[in-house]
Amino acid sequence: MRILIAEDDPAIAAGVSASLRQGGHAVDHVADGARADAALRDTPYDLLILDLGLPALDGSDVLQRLRKRGSGLPVLVVTAREGLRERVRVLDLGADDYLVKPFALAEFEARVRALLRRYTAQGAPELLIGKLRLDLPGHRAWLGETPLELTAREFGLLEALAARPDRVTSRAQLIEALCSWDEELTDNGLDIAIYRLRRKLADSGTQVRTIRGLGYLLEELKNGDAKINETRADETKDSQA
Repeated sequence: MRILIAEDDPAIAAGVSASLRQGGHAVDHVADGARADAALRDTPYDLLILDLGLPALDGSDVLQRLRKRGSGLPVLVVTAREGLRERVRVLDLGADDYLVKPFALAEFEARVRALLRRYTAQGAPELLIGKLRLDLPGHRAWLGETPLELTAREFGLLEALAARPDRVTSRAQLIEALCSWDEELTDNGLDIAIYRLRRKLADSGTQVRTIRGLGYLLEELKNGDAKINETRADETKDSQA
């Protein structure tokens, strides 16, 4: 998942960013409302963590503009402003949840998981494709009942493909989903991640299929289907990683 944090307190921003990145998310951070509004216009996100007391443009205005554009992006407001009237006001503006500072990091992480679970996989807590079972918000995967061990990048790749069932995901979309502004992923790095993910999905009844000239598709193999796994990633040896 790719998450935007709009927070002008450096300590809070650093703490929640580290927590989210440790959970395998790609995280972007802005420290004022104007930059948050611009980022939300230009980049597709899966969640917005929004402080209300932002410079340049108040967080309430950022939220109003987001909803006026018709976006259904889930928004967790994190603010020092408390009181029932303020919470009601912000929820009525379109926030999905509200957390008052100071807060326990464990509660923040639980609220993030709850919001992502609500808005991913069409609201289903788990996604099933062949023998592959995914808990996207919890960043867990199984083949049948056996846990599937994935690196953060491999899970991010699987997540980006699973979030678009029966639709082709381009290389550019995969790179964008896997990287925040301060990270970089080369074409060769993406090929290696795809190659390794395919190896771990072997005999799972699920494949990452190459759609020539367009991108990739995560699909369940039917009886008699042949695996279509020829890409540059398949030709990449582990020694090149």
